[in-house]
Amino acid sequence: MMQERHGVARLLLRNASDVTGWIEFGHAILPCAIGRGGLKATKREGDGGTPFGIFRLRQVLFRPDRVRRPATPLATRPLLPDDGWCDALGDRNYNRPVRLPYPASTETMWRDDELYDIVVVLDHNVMPRIQGHGSCIFMHIARPDLAATAGCIALERSNLLRLLESRIPIRAIDTRPQRTRRGLR
Repeated sequence: MMQERHGVARLLLRNASDVTGWIEFGHAILPCAIGRGGLKATKREGDGGTPFGIFRLRQVLFRPDRVRRPATPLATRPLLPDDGWCDALGDRNYNRPVRLPYPASTETMWRDDELYDIVVVLDHNVMPRIQGHGSCIFMHIARPDLAATAGCIALERSNLLRLLESRIPIRAIDTRPQRTRRGLR
């Protein structure tokens, strides 16, 4: 309950190597997927891991042709077909939004599948932004089978909206592992 009052959701896992777990926020416990590399204390580009830490939710991006604007106090912006996110090591726009086409490697934000219909930009590796310490770490819609991600946190569409539209605004997510009697929490 203390986490909810402060707007901080927590990632819960049984083991650090798990790729599925739960997001706890207030009385809600929502299933989620994380990176195929599990939790990582030291995140590196391409390792498939979800980084440890407390990350603020910076902005919500959404596909206006597929979903309504989430009713959240967080900054929101509709995605455009030419939106991308740079993941190229050495590029001056590493871990920043860019317009496509872009001359370096990027993540395409306007996807054919529904995974990025709603995207929450987390403040991982933002200030300072360090080359190689991970880019494109988001919360987004999960695959139907809650398959592992490339490092993001993914929830079912309805659960992601539930978090964003909670009466107590979510402001951050805590992915740090914590030991409990039932295992890693």
